[in-house]
Amino acid sequence: MTSFSDRLKAWFGPEMAGPGLALVAVILVFGLASPQFLSAATFGSVAFQLPELGLLTLAMLLPILTGGLNLAVTFTANIAGLTLAWVLQANGGADAGAGAFALGCILAVMVGAASGVVMGLVIAFTRAHPILVSLSMMIFLRGLGEFLTRGGDVSGFPAFIGPLGHGSIAGIPIPLIVFIGCVLAWHLLLTRTKLGFNTYMIGSNLEATRYSGINTRKVIVLVYTLSGAMCAVAGIIMLARFNSVRIGHGESYLLITVLACFLGGVNPFGGFGRVIPVFVALVVLQLLSSGLNLIGANQHLATAVWGLLLVGVMVLRFAASKFKISFVRKGT
Repeated sequence: MTSFSDRLKAWFGPEMAGPGLALVAVILVFGLASPQFLSAATFGSVAFQLPELGLLTLAMLLPILTGGLNLAVTFTANIAGLTLAWVLQANGGADAGAGAFALGCILAVMVGAASGVVMGLVIAFTRAHPILVSLSMMIFLRGLGEFLTRGGDVSGFPAFIGPLGHGSIAGIPIPLIVFIGCVLAWHLLLTRTKLGFNTYMIGSNLEATRYSGINTRKVIVLVYTLSGAMCAVAGIIMLARFNSVRIGHGESYLLITVLACFLGGVNPFGGFGRVIPVFVALVVLQLLSSGLNLIGANQHLATAVWGLLLVGVMVLRFAASKFKISFVRKGT
């Protein structure tokens, strides 16, 4: 029994309390407010909508754990998607074959990773603040994408790509399978590898980590490289889902990825956080959006509620930290 509880703690940790309670609250509130909420249609819709936001959140997670941020996640995803789109168009457009698609995916991931490499190098070697560096990259990618596409969409892809965005295997959406695979990969990376351990160390105390002999520059570059590569995976899924690519696709997801990380118990200053609670937080946000739609609320209200939720999470964290400090002082 002890070993089982230890395994649960290893997988979920204390960070699970917040998103777990939020999940129960959302299900209870909207389950009572709308009889259609607890239906297969609702959860099926969430399963298809979750992956694109979830993959971008995973891309945001690693930089936050180091005490940084990647504000360029959505535009990196779109540039990667545009790379795949151009490869397909250069090889016949709607008549392109599987080989062109595979080549396009490889190049898309390379473009996403290259964006991360540039940010990582600048942050690691100049010690510029990650917010400024990633904001600069975001502006650059947005301008580059709008220049290359003239602000329009790129479409006309082979039919076999469609199932990657809309298909299912044994009733499970293919995008969700891809996302769950990436969640497990990130979980193993952070809990079972040296890079994961060093990522937490840097987020806890960069200078102490450097003095301990860890090559912090290398770790930071690798973190942002992986973040960019995950953005590219999101861009590929978004291309298949929308059957088109535009540089502004998913632009509203940026702040939601940050909200999902914080709701999932990730420390905004780095050093603490797990993947599984973030996954549950993403489910909560999607269920919240679906619930508001079912009761007839405007979609913009969901965005407003997400913003209030972020403020609420910050207030609760502040209150919890104050309570913990006072409790410790009384105990001593």
